[in-house]
This record gives sequence, structure tokens and C-alpha cells, in this order.
Amino acid sequence: MRAVGEIGLDYHYDLSPRGVQRDVFVRQVALARELGLPIVVHTREADEDTIAVLREAGAGLQGVMHCFTGDPDMARRSLDLGFYLSFSGIVTFPGAGALRETSRLVPSDRLLVETDAPYLAPVPCRGKRNEPAWVARVVETLAGVRGEAVSVLARCLTSNFVRLFRP
Repeated sequence: MRAVGEIGLDYHYDLSPRGVQRDVFVRQVALARELGLPIVVHTREADEDTIAVLREAGAGLQGVMHCFTGDPDMARRSLDLGFYLSFSGIVTFPGAGALRETSRLVPSDRLLVETDAPYLAPVPCRGKRNEPAWVARVVETLAGVRGEAVSVLARCLTSNFVRLFRP
């Protein structure tokens, strides 16, 4: 086992009571601490409560904000907690200019990418079943936005993955 997750809070559809979600998330974070594992955090329309749970967990908790779509403030607060930010195919969408700009705020040593397959296929594959190979489009987009060479960013992303998940 490399991590505990995907765990977190999702208030979008309110299919589960928010208090129950929060209690379960707190217990999952405690389990990760007990096991000495990083967490993979899902947060959707629940940024304030997510950050509160992570702050309450205390220093030393490691993890990644999965499929990050937050604003610059959420990025800074997540980074301040020591978390990595992972970007998916969403960053390639035409309407995601603000997210691309936010990605520029993330230090290279705290950046990750993901597919979130089978969802969120990057442009030009949007609307199709996402495939792991298409994460290269995410890397290309981030490299372009950040003014970095794809090969340099790819090495950095690999190093970040190894540092966090210790495969």
C-alpha cells in the first residue's frame, strides 16, 4: 500500500450528509497517520472543510490534492500544508485559463499530473474514455504554461511521484 485514498469531501450533490463525510474523512486521515502513509484528497465544493480537517490533523501529514481545480488561494493553502497539487486533463480545457494560471504558482517540486481515467480526457480527446497515455497532453500543457521543457518537467514529475509514494 502506497497511500490512503482517494478520500475527502464532496458537497456537489450532497448524496451523503456533510457531517458524516467530515467524520469519515477525519478517521481516514487518522488511519493514514497511523500507517505513515500519504493521502490522496478529493475535494469538491468543500475547500474550507477540507483544509480545516487537514489543519486539525497537524504537521507532518503528506499527500496530494487529487485532480486539483482550485483557485490560487486554495493552491497556497494546500501548499502551506505541505501537499502536492495534481492536475488532470481539465487543465487542457479551453475554459480552464484560470486553472492554468494557478498551475504556474505551484513549485516544480510539489507538482503532479494524473489521468483520472476513465474521466476528464484532455483536449483533443475530450469526451472520449480517458487513457493513461493521454496524461502526456497534461504534461505538455503544463510545460507550455510554465515555460518549461517537457522533458525537464517530466523528470521533475517522476521525482515528485517517487518522493511522495516511495514505490
